[in-house]
Amino acid sequence: MFLDRGAYFTDCNYDYANTRTAPGHATLFTGSYTSGHGIVANEWWDPQKKKRVTSVEDDTTTLVGIERSKPAPAELGRGTPGASPHNLMSDTLGDELKLATGGKARVFAVSLKDRAAVLPAGFSGDAAYWIDPQNGDWITSTYYRPELPEWVRNFNGRRPSERRAEKYWNREWKDSDGTVLGSTAPRNGKDGAPASFYEVVGSTPFANNYQLEFAKELVLYEKLGAGPATDLLVISLSANDILGHQVGPDSPQMHSMALELDRSLAEFFDFLGHQIGMANVWMALSADHGIAPLPEFAKTLRLPAANLDGKALRAQINSLLSKKYRQSADYVRDLDYPLAWLNEGAFSGVLSGNSAGQKEAEAETDVGEAMMQVGLTGYFTKSQLARGETPATEIGRRYAHSYSPEGGWYVMGIPTPFNVGTTKGTDHATPFSYDTHVPLAFYGLAFQPGVYRTHAEPVDLAVTLASLLGINAPAKATGRVLTEALPPPHHPAASSFVQPATSPAIAPSGGAQ
Repeated sequence: MFLDRGAYFTDCNYDYANTRTAPGHATLFTGSYTSGHGIVANEWWDPQKKKRVTSVEDDTTTLVGIERSKPAPAELGRGTPGASPHNLMSDTLGDELKLATGGKARVFAVSLKDRAAVLPAGFSGDAAYWIDPQNGDWITSTYYRPELPEWVRNFNGRRPSERRAEKYWNREWKDSDGTVLGSTAPRNGKDGAPASFYEVVGSTPFANNYQLEFAKELVLYEKLGAGPATDLLVISLSANDILGHQVGPDSPQMHSMALELDRSLAEFFDFLGHQIGMANVWMALSADHGIAPLPEFAKTLRLPAANLDGKALRAQINSLLSKKYRQSADYVRDLDYPLAWLNEGAFSGVLSGNSAGQKEAEAETDVGEAMMQVGLTGYFTKSQLARGETPATEIGRRYAHSYSPEGGWYVMGIPTPFNVGTTKGTDHATPFSYDTHVPLAFYGLAFQPGVYRTHAEPVDLAVTLASLLGINAPAKATGRVLTEALPPPHHPAASSFVQPATSPAIAPSGGAQ
């Protein structure tokens, strides 16, 4: 539908370097890059709390829908704190839609991951839903509501035998030739404990089907498209990313996943057509980032690709700094390749700077130099980015767009192309085309079908939809209206009044780490 009857932009690239899930989702719906919306990574080091926090973690809220007390990895959205968009430094398309309609518009977001639901939903979203990674139940946060709506509780199931998620276990994933590509049979994870729903089902096409099944219920029970104003539903599909990290974008599994997703979306669009009418729906399709080719595959083409051990690199950097300062310490607290988070306290007695700003700049420069010694080709420090000290080059602009005041002291390294910071599989988080290049397509009566090869960016999505809706773009938006994909302007008589569409603008987007 998007390729045959939609407006498809083939040259859509992020114009920043920190191509991770949380920044990508924030960019798509604020129409600005990290320098505008402030989301620099999926997680960062909080120097006040002295711990790693997620982009949406909010201690003032709690999770809604979790029945167990057992803690789980915070990055999967099941720790004690709830989640909210409190770290966003700009509003979103949904927020502007709410403002323009006096709150009458309905705004919802759905994903397997908290960050991929919370950030698109914005500050005024009616709800963001994601899953409990252990069992697949849909959950939310007290930021949105004190308890799950009855329809969500029913979807999750009052008893184990009623749980919708159960039917996605113990299934074989086969391609069109009948070859088995995967299975959702229960298995143990790396730690020896039973692997979660997120791990087992999440890397198969069944996860996309599960999300779209939930989205249908949301459309029905929340009566999207039946109110007095335009509604917005964001569906961030995570399974392609989860699998892509394991097998790379060129694998038979990813090829099959794409075909399965195409069929699943066609069935979902058919549902929308019967429920709302496709003449009343606008859709946008994009992704929060790309991904590097699997280094093993890239090497067969004689590309200088490599899997790197992030923990080993961090140890090497700390060793180099310990020799420089003649004092052993954990100077780099974390290395989310190619981004290094510094341990501010470790530098307190070894730096010559008098002010806090001087010490930060000196520490970050020293870490950047050490990063180059272990193989990175360059770096930008947080202090440099804060002062706007980037060269007037394409790479300089991309790193300038990646700046955020959050996260304490940090250094953004410039990696070697086709090098990824994982010992197995592949990753993203670079300024290179394989990570920045994403699809951008629109469908609906408001768009002129065709293939467009003019340059576009993900920041254009929210701005284009805002223009068509006749509302303000998000506060810090920098994108442009993609006028080449819009029909010639129509000039009605002076006495005419055009009512904006009152149905959902459905915006599926790729999910990622």
